[in-house]
Amino acid sequence: MSINAYKTTIRHSESPRQIERRILSRLTGALEAHAAFDTTESTFSRIEILSSGLRDALTENQKFWAELKYDLALPENALSPDLRAGLLSLALWVDRQTAAILGGQPGVLALVEVNRSIVGGLSAMPRSGAPAPTDPQASVHVVHQGG
Repeated sequence: MSINAYKTTIRHSESPRQIERRILSRLTGALEAHAAFDTTESTFSRIEILSSGLRDALTENQKFWAELKYDLALPENALSPDLRAGLLSLALWVDRQTAAILGGQPGVLALVEVNRSIVGGLSAMPRSGAPAPTDPQASVHVVHQGG
């Protein structure tokens, strides 16, 4: 099966919310695998951790959040304005946090915690009394440009 056929099958069998949860879970695991970056004090060790995969994990995570920012800015996004604003604020924080980590500062675990919170939100069903999106399949739809 070709990659494109596989992606098409996934898009038809999973909701956008499920796809986003799966992608963000994978990205979070990749970041968490390099959590030692936060506790090491050696500049050499931090550079070594960055070059052994953390830089790639940070790049992929930032790409996800960039897609999220794009989707949140679309007028047809079904999320509430308050939720959109909060997620945009988090996306901007992820950009700053990523730059700080690439500059040698700790913060990988902070990214992991934010991602976990979003994964938890994507996993949860809307509670009664909580504003539900107008579309029951509504999510942030970041999968539109590359899956």
